[in-house]
Amino acid sequence: MTHSPTIESIKVATALAPLPKPISFGEWVMTHREFAVCAIRADTGEQGVSFCYTRDAPIAEIVRRNLTPQYVGRPATTPEENFYAAAWSNNAILASGIGYRALSAIDVAAWDLAAKVAGQTIEDYLGGEPRPMPVTAIIGYPPTLTPEQVTEQVTELHAAGWRRFKQPIAATHELTRQRLRAARDAAPDCWLGMDTNWVFKTVDEAVSFIDSVESLGLGWVEDIMPPGNAGAIAEVRRRVRTPIAMGDEQGGSYHPEALLTAEAVDVQRLDVTTTGGITRLRSVLDQVAGAGVTFAPHMFPHAHSRVIGALGYEVPIEWGVPGTGVDQLSDALTQPTVTGGYMQPLPQEHGIGNAISGAWLSEQVLTDPDALAEEL
Repeated sequence: MTHSPTIESIKVATALAPLPKPISFGEWVMTHREFAVCAIRADTGEQGVSFCYTRDAPIAEIVRRNLTPQYVGRPATTPEENFYAAAWSNNAILASGIGYRALSAIDVAAWDLAAKVAGQTIEDYLGGEPRPMPVTAIIGYPPTLTPEQVTEQVTELHAAGWRRFKQPIAATHELTRQRLRAARDAAPDCWLGMDTNWVFKTVDEAVSFIDSVESLGLGWVEDIMPPGNAGAIAEVRRRVRTPIAMGDEQGGSYHPEALLTAEAVDVQRLDVTTTGGITRLRSVLDQVAGAGVTFAPHMFPHAHSRVIGALGYEVPIEWGVPGTGVDQLSDALTQPTVTGGYMQPLPQEHGIGNAISGAWLSEQVLTDPDALAEEL
């Protein structure tokens, strides 16, 4: 009889990575980015890994307390069934918020494990194939960069083959407009978007700002107001000409249904580490297609480029400029080869591939009772 691998253990570490400079978006001030790194091991030795932003929430505790008992002992080859069995074990906590974020991150690791057990790349395991993907450079970090520094950044990236650029809102609206103008002037024919990082609290102030940058021809303005009022986002969308994108890191079983039902977005933003992992991705994309809007994933390019490409989609994949504090964990991994605005497929390895750097992990401010960093 052939042994059917089962899940033997789950380990999780929390890594706090200091930022080169503090980042302020209104009341939200970041001095670091914190990551939860998850690993699921089968009793046959294979191990699936993933990571997510904690946003300073107790992701590791939820993994240990709520998810590990649900996953350990289950088949390593049934990630979808395992996801729903875990989710339904605690509908109060695991259906929304940080519970859903923890569950999503574990699900990505579970699919990584299942593909490795099968001896396949994640593309093969999902029934697809590697493909080049358009790429977006997240520029303008830290948001204290001057317009001249933004010009320098965009010019260098454009020369290296990048054709899409997105930057965050700065400390003042005037500085934000100057930085956007600098990027537009440096790459006049390229796609340019911006992230307002939820700083606007009323429809009127959001509309006023978006109107003030309309002449720049932005591809979208994203995360314009804090999550929680799809109707307000829809009103902003009705009142402006610039496309609206929302959904970054908004997990939960009603995401993205609320935004789509309210007709609040032109572009639905998704993240496998918060939106239901790989398990829910197909059904979420079906919802998006049914609403007649487009989608784009949020950062974490090593997972998104391979998983979304495998499902047959060609959408822009976001990369932070290494060393700027956008995504320090991804900075430590393979960087893309970019030509004419497209990245070539990342190196093909079993599962999602080399998605965690143990060396980088061990250099951070680490909470690691399972000694996962040493193992990786």
